[in-house]
Amino acid sequence: MTSNDNSWLDAVAWDDKGLVPVIAQEKGTGDVLMFAWMNREALAQTAAIGQAVYFSRSRNKLWHKGEESGHFQDVHEIRLDCDNDVVLLTITQHGHTPSIACHTGRHSCFYQRLEAGQWQAATPVLKDPGSIYK
Repeated sequence: MTSNDNSWLDAVAWDDKGLVPVIAQEKGTGDVLMFAWMNREALAQTAAIGQAVYFSRSRNKLWHKGEESGHFQDVHEIRLDCDNDVVLLTITQHGHTPSIACHTGRHSCFYQRLEAGQWQAATPVLKDPGSIYK
């Protein structure tokens, strides 16, 4: 997706931990599938290989989306917001049918809806997470 010159990464307003928030939006539907973080290396790898690579804060390491689940994200476009502090990926979610981006086995991580003062699951589990992750 990009050349070997990674000077474009200097324009990103990295936080004090060297991270930037990232939104993954599905190309075909416009659905926001997930929110994650990237460090400089993750964003550079994402651009280089054309698949989403995130930074896991809990594991303190790079995380190639789909490496465990098989639910990879092909990246069509990388955008930076007006303050240079949020990245938007336009992606196609791949893997086993049905299309799953969330570790809960749902299509999107944004499955909870506020109804009458309570968070309710608005979309179903498509696949048991226990059968996705090893």
